[in-house]
Amino acid sequence: MRPINSMIEFKQIVGRGTRLFDSKDYFTIYDFVKAHKHFQDPEWDGEPLDPAEPSGGGNGGKCKECGEKPCICVKEPEPLCYKCENDPCVCEEPPRALIKIRLSEKKALEIDSMIKTSFWNSDGKPISAEEFIKSLFGDIPELFTSEDQLREIWSLPSTRRKLLEELSEKGYTPAQLEDLRRLVQGEDSDLFDVLAFIAYSKNLTPRISRAERAKIYLNDYSPEQQEFLNFVLKQYVQSGVEELDDSKLSDLLILKYHAIADAKSKLGSISEIRNAFIGFQQQLYTRASG
Repeated sequence: MRPINSMIEFKQIVGRGTRLFDSKDYFTIYDFVKAHKHFQDPEWDGEPLDPAEPSGGGNGGKCKECGEKPCICVKEPEPLCYKCENDPCVCEEPPRALIKIRLSEKKALEIDSMIKTSFWNSDGKPISAEEFIKSLFGDIPELFTSEDQLREIWSLPSTRRKLLEELSEKGYTPAQLEDLRRLVQGEDSDLFDVLAFIAYSKNLTPRISRAERAKIYLNDYSPEQQEFLNFVLKQYVQSGVEELDDSKLSDLLILKYHAIADAKSKLGSISEIRNAFIGFQQQLYTRASG
């Protein structure tokens, strides 16, 4: 996507995109090119105007504190960035402001306050991100009762798909779960890790780390199968858990080998390929040692 370099164009986009009408009750902003920085540009609103000089009487525009014009008061310095300890901040990315959500007396989690999105409950009513997360936390025991059970469900495409369907029926649609991943700063993690994070306060593991860890199990497969499973892992890291659904197997084989017949000549029968594809997922989601 191209960056927005023109302030005029930026103002036009903001003005058009934020208009509301009868069939448009809300909007979500996705900023992929850091266009929000234009809000800090002096051209956005222009420099602040100096206060008007009094026409007569008063103190002639002198500071009420020091009695001088211009003011010579010693001003308190701006607080240092807690991350880089500099003012102005020199971090490549400004630290995210977090909001703490208390789920129970002993459990709380933090979400990114900079992400604004709309959530809807199962009745179609708009709810806040905090309400959405608290509702999900309350419904989780009806879906799985432990991290091990979640891991077992998530390790097989069929049971994973059934769990996602059950989540959707309760109002936690794939689109809303994707927004949830961003809220908890889990964009690079598997949805499995996001659910385990909310339910059991587990660390969010990046998909690339999970994939690298799983490679130790590749020795259980033939060299040809290892090549294909490495390809599958690459697609998983790039695009997410959707690439591991068994409905994607044919697409993956064609993408890698251009034809199913060529895939079979290297990997064996469809049954053998499918067993490797599904079996390796159980190793992908096995509990990390130590």
